[in-house]
Amino acid sequence: MNKILFELPPMPYYITIGQTHYEPGQQHPNRRNLGVFDLLFVLQGALFMGEDEKQWRVSQGQSLLLLPDRHHYTTAVCAEETVFYWIHFEYNGAYREYSEPRPSLPIRHAWANPYYLKVPQHSTPRQFASIVRLLELMHEQATVNGATAYWKEQQRFMDLMQLLEEEERDDSATSSVVQLAERTEAYLRRHYQQDLTNETLADSLHFHSNYIVRCMKEVYRCTPMEYLLQYRLEQAKLLLIKTEWPIAKVGEQVGFQYAPYFSSCFKRHVGMTPL
Repeated sequence: MNKILFELPPMPYYITIGQTHYEPGQQHPNRRNLGVFDLLFVLQGALFMGEDEKQWRVSQGQSLLLLPDRHHYTTAVCAEETVFYWIHFEYNGAYREYSEPRPSLPIRHAWANPYYLKVPQHSTPRQFASIVRLLELMHEQATVNGATAYWKEQQRFMDLMQLLEEEERDDSATSSVVQLAERTEAYLRRHYQQDLTNETLADSLHFHSNYIVRCMKEVYRCTPMEYLLQYRLEQAKLLLIKTEWPIAKVGEQVGFQYAPYFSSCFKRHVGMTPL
């Protein structure tokens, strides 16, 4: 399944919603470079849509996310009465398509806390009834003006994004791998100043060290100790920027016992000395 990965922040920005009704023989308009994301939810019938080289039949109970810089076109006219909601939203951050089971997650910088929103491009949401109720509320609110209406629209759109992302969590085996990798990451970030080993993680997380390593490599494409080293260096960058501490104290503060080893690791991975 093709998915879209949004790197947050910034957050997607909701623009508007509408409902369209096609009779048999009618079709969705063809467009190039619309400039905004177009999110479709089919309530009845089916849409036959293409985006560049990809094509879909979007049936009742399904959703489709069309990207802002592509060629969108109809591959066939509607064969039956078709009703669907559409939502336009903007996103000015970095996003990419991926089709592998799970994208690797980067190590977060000390001064940033990004989140990676994963939305299937074409899906059959299990929670479609809940999505429709939310769309109905958004559609009713579309003609209301004022600050209260604005914040309700944006909040409901965020709720919608959350429901779509939850479709990613339907594989219990995959979910357990991600959950343990995220638990490991959180533990490393809380205890990075301490002397940590794979055995320490195994004792604290109650999983075999080999399984923890495998989960981290599958999700973050690195071992726990590699993640720990990178995170310590990111914390060191932050301290070097905001303090006047000597190099030895910075290294000690982020978990390095010996200043020369800290300096050599920093230069090898960052490309310059701490000084």
